[in-house]
Amino acid sequence: MGQGWSWPGFTAYLFNPYILGGAVTTVWLTLAAIAGGLVLGFGLALARLSPRGWFSGPAHFYIWLFRGTPLLVQLIIIYTGLPQVGLKLSVIESALLGLVLNEAAYLAEIIRGGIQSIPAGQVNAARAMGFTNAQTMRYIVMPQAMRLIVPTLGNSINGLLKTTSVTSVISMEELLRRTQVLIQEKFMVLELFLVAALYYLLLTTLWDLAQRRIERYYSRGYRSMTHAPVHAAELSEQR
Repeated sequence: MGQGWSWPGFTAYLFNPYILGGAVTTVWLTLAAIAGGLVLGFGLALARLSPRGWFSGPAHFYIWLFRGTPLLVQLIIIYTGLPQVGLKLSVIESALLGLVLNEAAYLAEIIRGGIQSIPAGQVNAARAMGFTNAQTMRYIVMPQAMRLIVPTLGNSINGLLKTTSVTSVISMEELLRRTQVLIQEKFMVLELFLVAALYYLLLTTLWDLAQRRIERYYSRGYRSMTHAPVHAAELSEQR
């Protein structure tokens, strides 16, 4: 071991249960971070759009802070810094919290950009028809904004699948961390890193296929919006 390339070593760990478990952790960590990031990011986006400074100011500061500092530093502060002020989190809790807080800052700007792309005239027309702010957002703004949000959101998910590897610094046993553990035991550096790279490539490729289907769905919905005035009138009558 450790002497040149080993095909038996590479193939032996290509379907290793320990590595597969790390890949599964990478997937659920990504899904959990995106779900939490979307919820928090949507709230931050609405706060940033608020005309009230006391509401938009803190949201702007949050986004500035988390976009301006490395995720690696944020994770270290959460995992090793918070216990010094009496708040001790497990590795999983620290990894999830760090990823959600960081991702929310980026998703907030994506969502805000999508919302602001909708012409103000459509919002004013919806209000003139008696729509509440919540109904305007649900039936008029977001269906159109999603056409612009989805591609960028998909790219964020693609990036997050790889960014989860940063959590290995706090010993989160995702794909990269488990690969490193095996390297320390087996001394097959190139073989095991190549296995990890193939798993990341597989995950991002599968997501790319899913993203294309999602984008086609929302593009189809956009093309059907020629009937939007009729739909809006029907919604108004149902109120």
